[in-house]
Amino acid sequence: MVIGLVLAPVAVHMASGRTGDGSAWLVPGKTAMIIAGVSLVTTALVSLLGKGWLKLIPILCGIIAGYVTSLFLDFSGITASIQASFDPGNLKNWTGPVLVSFKPLAEKAWLAMPAFVLPEWKWEAVLFIVPVAIAPAIEHVGDVLAISSITGKDYVKDPGIENTMLGDGIATTVASLLGGPPNTTYSEVSGAVALTKAYNPAIMTWAAIAAILLSMVGKVGALLATIPTPVMGGIMILLFGMITVVGINTLVKSGEDLTTPRNLIIVAVVLVCGIGGMKFSAGSFAIEKIGLAGILGLVLNLVLPVERE
Repeated sequence: MVIGLVLAPVAVHMASGRTGDGSAWLVPGKTAMIIAGVSLVTTALVSLLGKGWLKLIPILCGIIAGYVTSLFLDFSGITASIQASFDPGNLKNWTGPVLVSFKPLAEKAWLAMPAFVLPEWKWEAVLFIVPVAIAPAIEHVGDVLAISSITGKDYVKDPGIENTMLGDGIATTVASLLGGPPNTTYSEVSGAVALTKAYNPAIMTWAAIAAILLSMVGKVGALLATIPTPVMGGIMILLFGMITVVGINTLVKSGEDLTTPRNLIIVAVVLVCGIGGMKFSAGSFAIEKIGLAGILGLVLNLVLPVERE
């Protein structure tokens, strides 16, 4: 639940035409809202009314609809007229790029192998990343609980949270040996699974294999990079919201009375500290958001006395 609420501002920023952290404008505000709205509505309608194989790809349909809308706004000149009146805060005129630029697509080669590099051992990096790993580890547990609630299967017991965490660690180790970034669970996938009802793990396996193969096709990566930010912003609003709903549903299914003083204290502190932006730091180490919420939840659950019947 905290994961979805923490990520909610990212979705709103993207849907509004800004970067995920809201630090910079990428698309004029009015244009961004139109595109994000088309993506969101299309994804919702296909999920609700689609039949057969179409019901399995509502997110893809939303991306296509938003992309086509972006192209229409570009080629019809509507974007230019909106740019002329664009005034978010102190910005008088929009001077950014067009919504969709195919220049990177023309520059990329068809085949592009990743740049593999050998790892370098540095104790400074190891000591820095170990505390940072607490946050994704806690998020991993939350995502496994969420996906268990969505599919109706207890993955905490089978294959076990220790095995899923081990798989995450092995994947990160292999990636680092090849010069790649660390791995982490993606909460967006939980929302996508809840939307499509595609619960078969084999689907994810084949999707991962297809993604690896497509990553070696430079044109594909360049084409995906041309998707305007508001397109994904509209879809993220739906996915991040679903993560929150799944969290609420998990609490309801647990059968716990959230109105008891003990449960009220735990939920209240976790939500406010996790979402409100509280941060604890010591030197270069800092813990906040999902990681902080997870630690607070564990500590409070251990420290607060269990109420008598």
